[in-house]
Amino acid sequence: MRLAVAGGGSTYTPELIDGFARLRETLPVSELVLIDPDTERLELVAGLARRIFAAQGHEATVTTTADVDAGIDGADAVLLQLRVGGQAARLRDETWPLECGCVGQETTGAGGLAKALRTVPVVLDIAERVRRTNPDAWIIDFTNPVGIVTRALLQAGHKAIGLCNIAVVLQRKFARLLDVSPEEVHLDHYGLNHLTWELGVRLGGPDGTDVLPKLLADHGEDFARELRMPRRVLETLGAFPSYYLRYFYAHDEAVGELRTKPSRAEEVAAIERELLTMYGDPELREKPELLSRRGGAFYSEAAVALAASLLGSETSRSVQVVNVRNDGTLPYLPDDAVIEVPAEIGPEGAVPLPVTGAGPLQTGLVAHVTAYEHLALDAALHGGRERVFKAMLAHPLIGQYDRAEALTDLLAANNREHLEWA
Repeated sequence: MRLAVAGGGSTYTPELIDGFARLRETLPVSELVLIDPDTERLELVAGLARRIFAAQGHEATVTTTADVDAGIDGADAVLLQLRVGGQAARLRDETWPLECGCVGQETTGAGGLAKALRTVPVVLDIAERVRRTNPDAWIIDFTNPVGIVTRALLQAGHKAIGLCNIAVVLQRKFARLLDVSPEEVHLDHYGLNHLTWELGVRLGGPDGTDVLPKLLADHGEDFARELRMPRRVLETLGAFPSYYLRYFYAHDEAVGELRTKPSRAEEVAAIERELLTMYGDPELREKPELLSRRGGAFYSEAAVALAASLLGSETSRSVQVVNVRNDGTLPYLPDDAVIEVPAEIGPEGAVPLPVTGAGPLQTGLVAHVTAYEHLALDAALHGGRERVFKAMLAHPLIGQYDRAEALTDLLAANNREHLEWA
């Protein structure tokens, strides 16, 4: 099996390699192609990848290239983990929205819109190359904002599916608390990428006993501290929200904090510099512990499980949380919306499971953000200040016309090297 990773020079990649090595029976990779324009960084990552495979007795080869067409040729699946503009662009995304009193964050709000505008055209170009070179290959998107990027891919007719690690992290968290294996825990995961709630935590599968009420009762204080929300919010929701919901439930408080502490982009950039130095050590033969601070925990497990079901036989079918076309699953959203829910995964793709249990506190916000994502994708595909302004105006974290006007100007000023219209 030949897999290609676009953005293979990412410091995330050794996490992926470690998963491929440990889970070789699940996903028998014979060749891994790492694609990245930064050849110096790419070789550091590839060197460690080869040492990890060798140390674990994995016989797969690791090759590198800056040529997308060469890298994707013959691949069974292409994984996308890009960051257009690097950490420098992320730092800007986290900074300029604060000037208008709005959250500065790389995947939601005005910063998330900027990332979508930079990213969608690049991803679509890669996808078109995949379609021309190897039309049967699956495209697995881990590139944020995953919902908008996956919607762009599916709208253009590509054989694509989106993946986020939040659900698999929570599955393992709840499994530890319940003292069961992760495979025994099924999440009633509901929403959009980075806008999700666990409406239920079931033991034994989709029809199993829901133990979320007990988890909230027994661990509510710990959950509240972890999410940095009052326990009363969790009790009101009757659900476990993604930590991204804090930007919606405590927006002004979050803005105040972001204005007074170093940005996540600065923190990640420092971690990446240290990681790349470590990756260059010829004695390093495993992913370093520092990588856990980079983010993306259990990304490898999620990616391996998804690729195994997509590329395997009927017997490899599984239920996983993915980003997939709505097609009536949530009847109050358009069919072409991309939702993040459990789905049955097989060689033909993903079929969402029925979703129940969402109330107005969830459905209202999901519908609102879906409308924004529609306008954001239109702006990413066609450009123009007016389209960007409409998306800003539609976002529930922005909404007011004066803020939307100012943020549109700031977005253009901070992204001129990436946006032709700016």
